[in-house]
Amino acid sequence: MAYRVKELFHTLQGEGLNAGRSAVFCRFAGCNLWSGREAHRSSAVCQFCDTDFVGTDGPGGGVFAAPEDLAAAAAQTWSAVTGRAPSEGDERALLVCTGGEPLLQLDSPLVEAFRELGFEVAIETNGTIAVPAGVDWVCVSPKAGSDVVVREGDELKLVFPQPGAEPERFDPTEWRFGHYLLQPMDGPEVRENTIAATEYCRIHPRWRLGLQTHKMLGIP
Repeated sequence: MAYRVKELFHTLQGEGLNAGRSAVFCRFAGCNLWSGREAHRSSAVCQFCDTDFVGTDGPGGGVFAAPEDLAAAAAQTWSAVTGRAPSEGDERALLVCTGGEPLLQLDSPLVEAFRELGFEVAIETNGTIAVPAGVDWVCVSPKAGSDVVVREGDELKLVFPQPGAEPERFDPTEWRFGHYLLQPMDGPEVRENTIAATEYCRIHPRWRLGLQTHKMLGIP
């Protein structure tokens, strides 16, 4: 299959347990919970997405015919900044597959191609599609009204508040994650949402406050 990528770029991971790590981001085009077009937002399952994942016209984006082609482009993106291959160095190079919804396209051959070049493969997914074998780090961000099938992984990142996806719904006997993060909903009420999320985490210590540090720092 051909892989449609909105953008491929190097930055620091801005959120979650890997925050602060040097990383290549592979943002796949397309999502199954929203078309990405404003005309469809009000009828979408996910109505608060703030990411442009439409098309393949972003920095480093394009259509890649084979897994090896996209893996090689990711490796070049890493090397152009760090001066070394993903397989070199004391720590494996981090590659974050995101979107949109990356699991519409990310498959086992592509995961294997990334890993063969030395990448640690992480995904940020809405959890509605099964994860292929070989992914090293699974972050699920459930959206209210969606059918989440991925109920175990490394971190559960819940945007807060979401009516219909309250933190208490995520019983750890059914949602088996290593870490539970509450991320304040961005937008005009972000200050109020941050205060509410902070208070919830203070009272419910299973949850950790997750902040989008890349937005605070003004980096991609």
